[in-house]
Amino acid sequence: MPEGHVIHRLAHELDATFAGHVVRVSSPQGRFAEGARRMDGATLAGADALGKHLLLAFADRPEQVHVHLGIFGKVALARATSIPAVGLIRLRLESATHTVDLRGPTTCELLLPDQVDALFARIGPDPLRPDADPDRAWRRIKASRTSLAVLLMDQAVLSGVGNIYRAEVLFRHRIAPTLPGNKLTRRKWIAMWDDLVYLMALGVADGRIDTVRPEHEPQAMGREARDDRHGGEVYVYRRAGMPCLVCGTSIATRELAARNLFWCPSCQRRR
Repeated sequence: MPEGHVIHRLAHELDATFAGHVVRVSSPQGRFAEGARRMDGATLAGADALGKHLLLAFADRPEQVHVHLGIFGKVALARATSIPAVGLIRLRLESATHTVDLRGPTTCELLLPDQVDALFARIGPDPLRPDADPDRAWRRIKASRTSLAVLLMDQAVLSGVGNIYRAEVLFRHRIAPTLPGNKLTRRKWIAMWDDLVYLMALGVADGRIDTVRPEHEPQAMGREARDDRHGGEVYVYRRAGMPCLVCGTSIATRELAARNLFWCPSCQRRR
């Protein structure tokens, strides 16, 4: 499932390409036919992201298109029009110069203003949004005995953080994944939040997740660059059994809440 930086990057791209333009909206697959009919011929006012949720607002339309890609959703943007609709395209937007196709999302629906407000109310603060309040997440964390590894992936606590950022921010702050939320200090939480703001903004800019500090980059350590389909230089994610870049201990892994967790048993020892 794409992490939040991917959705923000997509929102920026759609905003730059379609905002202010009249768009043709269709649902070649048919599963969003009524919603597409409502939006067809309107001007796209802008695209926005909240965590892993994408919102498209249209001028003179009260509803917004709400998309959650889930595990299988894909978006394809092309500098072309009148492209044959091949495959199961849930939503297609066309301007005079570009086409974007949405396939296989978990959610593609119209939301009225009060429903958009309800979405914002139930989703935790997003480190990539300037209006985010980290204390909203802190209040949930400090009151919970659930492990931080689970809390950081709970989109009602914190939005946009996925498995990679979860593992990496815990490592960067030497925090054991099993530490209960109510054992975390506010000082540590704010440091983690600020780090997520920094790391995820880099992800938006670069289109990949890089979390290692300069002294641990391949050229600085004289090691091979990471060879992984996810790309990016990381400390622990998908490095099970490999030596920690800081202390040399083998990176550990286990399944937690149906997701693979990675950490360094030495650098992230419970204290």
